[in-house]
Amino acid sequence: MGKKSYENNIVRYAYCIFAHYFTVMRTKSLKKNKINVVTLGCSKNVYDSEVLMGQLRANDKEVVHEEEGNIVVINTCGFIANAKEESVNTILEFVEKKNAGDVDKVFVTGCLSERYKPDLQKEIPNVDEFFGTSELPSLLKALEADYKHELIGERLTTTPKNYAYLKIAEGCDRPCSFCAIPIMRGKHKSTPIEDLVVEAEKLAAKGVKELVLIAQDLTYYGLDLYKKRNLAELLKALVKVEGIEWIRLHYAFPTGFPMDVLDVMNEEPKVCNYLDIPLQHISDSVLKSMRRGTTHAKTTQLIKDFRAAVPNMTIRTTLIVGYPGETEEDFLELKNWVEEMRFERLGCFTYSHEENTHAYTLEDNVPEDVKQDRANQIMEIQSQISWELNQQKIGETFRCIIDRKEGNYFIGRTEFDSPDVDNEVLIDATKYYIKHGEFVDIKINEAADFDLYGEPVEQSNFIRE
Repeated sequence: MGKKSYENNIVRYAYCIFAHYFTVMRTKSLKKNKINVVTLGCSKNVYDSEVLMGQLRANDKEVVHEEEGNIVVINTCGFIANAKEESVNTILEFVEKKNAGDVDKVFVTGCLSERYKPDLQKEIPNVDEFFGTSELPSLLKALEADYKHELIGERLTTTPKNYAYLKIAEGCDRPCSFCAIPIMRGKHKSTPIEDLVVEAEKLAAKGVKELVLIAQDLTYYGLDLYKKRNLAELLKALVKVEGIEWIRLHYAFPTGFPMDVLDVMNEEPKVCNYLDIPLQHISDSVLKSMRRGTTHAKTTQLIKDFRAAVPNMTIRTTLIVGYPGETEEDFLELKNWVEEMRFERLGCFTYSHEENTHAYTLEDNVPEDVKQDRANQIMEIQSQISWELNQQKIGETFRCIIDRKEGNYFIGRTEFDSPDVDNEVLIDATKYYIKHGEFVDIKINEAADFDLYGEPVEQSNFIRE
């Protein structure tokens, strides 16, 4: 091959490379980015993802929730071992998609990222960037968006249209020995009542009828802003929002609970006779080690006071088994107490040994199989209690809100049931048609452990033709 021919081939080769590169770059630059937000963990994370999505939409970004997108933002959970494992696996899944060319960028935010950022950066370098729980402006900047301070209450909700979470405070000041939340979320910080009312009004304007109030600790609400526990005053303000028909309370702390909240619950029909109050354990020795600031006697009396003040109240609680040093006697005391108290709703978790918590200095000396067996025993007791309580509902009529349709059933809930975690009411969709988000009076005609079956009282209004 002559020199001229060789040079021409080199030029043509260079031109082809340039043309290919230019075409790829031009195609990429013209492609509209779609941001996929993936949410893991609790309702607080759901809320945070919705705020992020609202900010992105306000910046004219195309954003979806857990759908296809070439840019991925993973909002992680770092609370306990199972949640951390799920978060890491999800990150690795999308990193593989990035390596395969299916997505362009992967960003990670949320509690896991806040807690383990240096380790994650080292172990998973193909993630474009990691952000903590308080770094929303920086995350938006990485997504080529501006943080808009004026967007009070602007969210892109991901729940069914009839309900939404309303986060009334961030962080936690409690010293619970087993909990890493303060590490990831910081100190308690209440949101002002006027801002929450504005947010509730905007949600109502979108068709939201039920507010699920969430925080790490509802009990503490207002102490930092108003120098008093002010949850009752917040409820009095929220019930005035037109369009909101149910307000539900999640995640109260037993010590220092403001009893005037129960007065509002009695006086205001919009405030559901429902309280989620994680109690964790009942053995005095375990409660002391957990640094819960209460005792068996005080906790039992508190529940009795709740039921005396609001006789129709549904109480949901969560328990931890397998805490360091939990003996068979401690567990038997817990079992007997669950049988005695007959909680309407209850969940049970096995203890997770978390770094940088006070309990991490203790020996995690309850074997995993024992932890799981104890959790199973508690849930077997609760399943029987729930079945017995549900049998008493047969023949009664409840006002229900319809969340969705699954298979041959419309799925609704009573005032006494929170989304995703509590009983559901199933209505035969082959016989009746009910719009999502509607309130309907349902007569219960059958009951299982955690499901109720019923039909509309005014059947002619809903019967399929």
